Amino acid sequence: MTMTETTTDAPRTEATAASGTLGPRRLWRMLCADKLALASAVFLLIVVLCAFIAPLYLQDLASGTNLRARNAPPFELNRGFAYILGGDALGRPLLARIAMAAQNTMLIAAGAVCGSLVIGTLLGLVAGYRGRNTGEIIMRLADVIMSFPSLLLAVIVLYMLAPSIGNLVLVLAITRIPIYLRTTRAEVLEVRKRMFVQAAIVMGASTPRLIFRHILPVILPTLLTIATLDFAFVMLAESALSFLGIGIQPPEITWGLMVSQGRQYLTSAWWLAFWPGLAIILTTMSLNLLSSWMRVALNPTQRWRLELSNTARKTGDK
Repeated sequence: MTMTETTTDAPRTEATAASGTLGPRRLWRMLCADKLALASAVFLLIVVLCAFIAPLYLQDLASGTNLRARNAPPFELNRGFAYILGGDALGRPLLARIAMAAQNTMLIAAGAVCGSLVIGTLLGLVAGYRGRNTGEIIMRLADVIMSFPSLLLAVIVLYMLAPSIGNLVLVLAITRIPIYLRTTRAEVLEVRKRMFVQAAIVMGASTPRLIFRHILPVILPTLLTIATLDFAFVMLAESALSFLGIGIQPPEITWGLMVSQGRQYLTSAWWLAFWPGLAIILTTMSLNLLSSWMRVALNPTQRWRLELSNTARKTGDK
């Protein structure tokens, strides 16, 4: 076999191997091979842990006032490690408050994304697989929702309703449903023409089995990638609404609300808005990086690139 043939067959061999089952160990190896994706996953894990643990241990510290530490500057440890990021206008430690705010911020984003993902996917499956009339009715409803800017619609609805976590999740979920609906319908229209679906129909598979056993697993990686990106968008939307004063209201707290409260002290205490703003930036950036990695890792036709890169890196280290 010549050198050219060997070089040409290597990617094909990797592609063939990558088309197998994607188990947890294999996924972990691919994640460890991408340092940016691994760092993003670690940071997001820390944020999630803060969302679960902080309310159990830091609630009193984050809500208790201490006027002697009012607008305390960061990186001064004479008041304790909790004030390493400084104190707010009421002397509450910013580190504890940012950790506490992670719960509401993640809860709102996760609730909106999960709700819109489930409803949009189910409607998209029906619109793509059922008859033309049913699909057209569903798509026209999606067009009506998409005709309004999502943030503007959220502002109007939240202005009419009392701002709360439930209302905020509901509004943001409704505005994101068309994204998943249109994507799912387009994928279903393409997948239903493939030979394995036609073979299942010939063999007498029922409609629920066709949709949930043969079609949904094929389009699910695309939907999960979109959901990862949408998580960052929803989090930014919540922060924008809280910044405008129609999102979460005190005593509840989110990163967006902390930025809104800290903008009044930008000239005298910049850290009040800087640290929660930095948390928003790092979280959205981590979500975007992890989404880019997932788009390749969950795609059987592109997955071999990650494993080939990992193999080349190990060979170079040796």
